[in-house]
Amino acid sequence: MKTLEATKLADLAAALTAAGYRVIAPCQRGDQVHLECYQAGKTLRADVIPVNSAKDALFPRSEVIGRYRFEGNEFETVPVAPQAGKTVLLAVRPCDAAALAPLDAVFNWDYKDEFYNAHRDATTVVALACTAADDQCFCTSVGGSPDSTANADAVLRPADGGKRFILESLTDKGQAIAAAGQAVLTEGQAQADPPAQVAPAFDSAAVTAWAKDGFDSPLWKELSLACMGCGACAYTCPTCHCFDIQDEATRREGVRLRNWDACGFGLFTKHAGGHNPRHDQASRWRQRVMHKFAYFPERFEMLACTGCGRCGRLCGNGMSIREVCSQIEQAAQAGVK
Repeated sequence: MKTLEATKLADLAAALTAAGYRVIAPCQRGDQVHLECYQAGKTLRADVIPVNSAKDALFPRSEVIGRYRFEGNEFETVPVAPQAGKTVLLAVRPCDAAALAPLDAVFNWDYKDEFYNAHRDATTVVALACTAADDQCFCTSVGGSPDSTANADAVLRPADGGKRFILESLTDKGQAIAAAGQAVLTEGQAQADPPAQVAPAFDSAAVTAWAKDGFDSPLWKELSLACMGCGACAYTCPTCHCFDIQDEATRREGVRLRNWDACGFGLFTKHAGGHNPRHDQASRWRQRVMHKFAYFPERFEMLACTGCGRCGRLCGNGMSIREVCSQIEQAAQAGVK
């Protein structure tokens, strides 16, 4: 059994960095914890859920996907290769690792996205089992669990009352991590701490069933009243994947960028002629919930939500998918359409 002293998580990150990995880990930044590139001197926090998700490493917020040059009537495209270096996602939560399944599905659906897949193939996922949860966590409501190993290459399990971690390798990539970090890992016995207890907050099957027949329900207006359309929920969500394509150019050259977008933005569906099929925040909030619990399951047979709870923690008005789905289940039980 390979173990790691809890105080040596940064040492493991340093060892992996020395082995040539770009290490993305939960780093203290001011009064928040962010999943970001580890550098010597940064403080790692395994006791706090980061404000951002692992999605950032696989689907960058802005990425160049094309270049071109022109001179007079001459136009030339310049090939662009994905910039995907060997990366390890260290101590990410099971809800982040679970999000890779819906991302894999959508980026390989009718077209295999070479940029996403390059990042994905270059990435090793080391999950951190949760031994504590807050009132926003709801992984057990969407098919997950605090100690799930889904999509992970290795897992760190807190042990002996949080004094150390047990490192369990699950794939060849995980074995490579154990080999690269062997200088700070020790062989020995440890007792894994029990996983967090996360009581189910709602029945996702009931939400899906109601959503299929509830498109025109007046309940959407009530559910969306607090939504400001800021997009914070989508940007922090580990599965949201809306994007826009923009060109930025000078007189002689330009780049094509893929940038994050969000269905909660008023301009997301606005047509060039001025018509907007989702003209109010109620219809945009409905789209967010329907996509995660109705449309995505219909197409890919999985939910597009992993219960991380970040939407509720970061929303300025305290809205969350968790609370909305609970209200939808109550409406379903009451026969409200």
